[in-house]
Amino acid sequence: MKTSIFLKALTGVLMVVLLIPALNSCGNKNRAITPPVNTPDPIEDEIAIVTLPEEAEEIWIEEEFLSPPPPPVPVIVEDLYVVEEDILYDEIIFSTSESIHQAMVPEPVNTEEYTSMTENGFLLTSRNPLSTFSIDVDAVSYSNMRRFINMGQIPPTDAIRTEELINYFSYDYPAPTGQHPVYISTETGSCPWNSQHRLVKIGLKAREIAKEDLPPSNLVFLIDVSGSMSGPTRLDLVKSSLKLLVNNLREQDRVAIVVYASQVGEVLASTPGNEKEKIISVIDKLYASGSTNGGEGIQTAYRIAEQNFMKEGNNRIILCTDGDFNVGVSSPAELEKLIEAKRKSGVFLTVLGYGMGNYKDNRMQVLAEKGNVNHAYIDNIQEANKVLVQEFSGTLYTVAKDVKLQIEFNPAKVQGYRLIGYESRLLKDEDFNNDTKDADHTVTALYEVIPAGIETNMLGSVDPLKYQNEQKENIVSINPSEELMTIKLRYKQPDGDVSSKMEVAVVDNLSANLSADFRFASAVALFGQLLRKSSFVAEGSYKDVHTLASTGITAQNDPQGYRKEFIRLVEVVEGLN
Repeated sequence: MKTSIFLKALTGVLMVVLLIPALNSCGNKNRAITPPVNTPDPIEDEIAIVTLPEEAEEIWIEEEFLSPPPPPVPVIVEDLYVVEEDILYDEIIFSTSESIHQAMVPEPVNTEEYTSMTENGFLLTSRNPLSTFSIDVDAVSYSNMRRFINMGQIPPTDAIRTEELINYFSYDYPAPTGQHPVYISTETGSCPWNSQHRLVKIGLKAREIAKEDLPPSNLVFLIDVSGSMSGPTRLDLVKSSLKLLVNNLREQDRVAIVVYASQVGEVLASTPGNEKEKIISVIDKLYASGSTNGGEGIQTAYRIAEQNFMKEGNNRIILCTDGDFNVGVSSPAELEKLIEAKRKSGVFLTVLGYGMGNYKDNRMQVLAEKGNVNHAYIDNIQEANKVLVQEFSGTLYTVAKDVKLQIEFNPAKVQGYRLIGYESRLLKDEDFNNDTKDADHTVTALYEVIPAGIETNMLGSVDPLKYQNEQKENIVSINPSEELMTIKLRYKQPDGDVSSKMEVAVVDNLSANLSADFRFASAVALFGQLLRKSSFVAEGSYKDVHTLASTGITAQNDPQGYRKEFIRLVEVVEGLN
């Protein structure tokens, strides 16, 4: 009875509110049309502070997130009918002539955001013998770059993270067979963009789990349904992506769905993975409207994931968004604080980015770097299939967490070095042995090395010190060795807090017999640096990228055609330049 009275009263208020503008418009058929102003709705404000009974809350969730949106209202300007679309454009400008009425729609403004980044430079080995960084499984920058190129545009410099371009591709690394869940492999060859330098490729291979042996999953789909997500490359693509994943779930897997816009709601309680029609039915009903309360959405998703926690399972939130948070916790600093508080919960996070024109890469990177997170950008349904189906176990299951590398260079062999990419993942040397400093994991990293004895101007110099005697750099090795470097790796088990360490020494045998993977990875690295307009590329062009990448493709290493697609993208950029 109380629920019925509340809904009747609410309906009466809404009828009055809707009737007043209609009455005011009578007799003003030819008045000027003023673009609608987004003012707070007093009715929405009232609903937000009322504690609803359980039945009324279910009705609110159904109407807020799952009911089809009302049809757009035609605005009449004499003979001209224009449908209002305030989620697409801020205003509609009209111009008329004696016989023609035209609606002139301004071009959408690009409000994408990327974090500014300074490229890693060369370091002098005698002063900086250690290089320490956390390694990252993300490949988001590649698909985002592809989106720009397919639109006939050169990507913004800060949209290019070279290590993510390299790690988009699979490489043929030996699988681990011993006690460690990761295997380290290395290869050294001539640097394609500076023939006097050497290039060292470090590859990691995690233990693979057969699909039938995967542990059960407790998944929460956290879906952004705010107004900015409207469109075929946003919410429509999210729906298609998640349906691909749902079709691969098993009976022992469970899915809950949380959505957020101005409000946040759980539209599907945790449901077995074999109830596919029920899950897909909820996904199909979602539509985009309102502002973006992403912070509260994340908190709600973690709460629901923790309520349904599987002790021996894979507990993960899959966030689908354009990153355009604008209500509540929304700044990169606030998001960092929120996600760091959640990374100890045992719930992992997968961030899937969607959309163009308003994509907030900087906010997505904060989530990816500060939590137990992997990150992908979905620019088309083929990429969704790659991430959520073909690479299902690698995307949604973790075999080692908080993986970090520390490289010790031998100054007798290496005069200087620089790490290609990973600018936002650098760690202090002492953090390598500190288990409270967390990190992520990846497959490939590249170092450009300046051999000892090579004349170079890339290491810089400083004036002699005035207040102390500076010893000349006569390196006396306490351990004479032919080794170029030693690689140390630390990792934790997915449910562990104490790290394990493994080491591999690297010797440069000066072989010219390089693998197809080495040639292809170095071509991608050159491409990324050219797009970033790197000052460290002394030699090299897009034509060189094309030639080198072509030698890195075989019938065995490109079954899906991703490497061939890369060459096509290089050809397009050549034309644009």
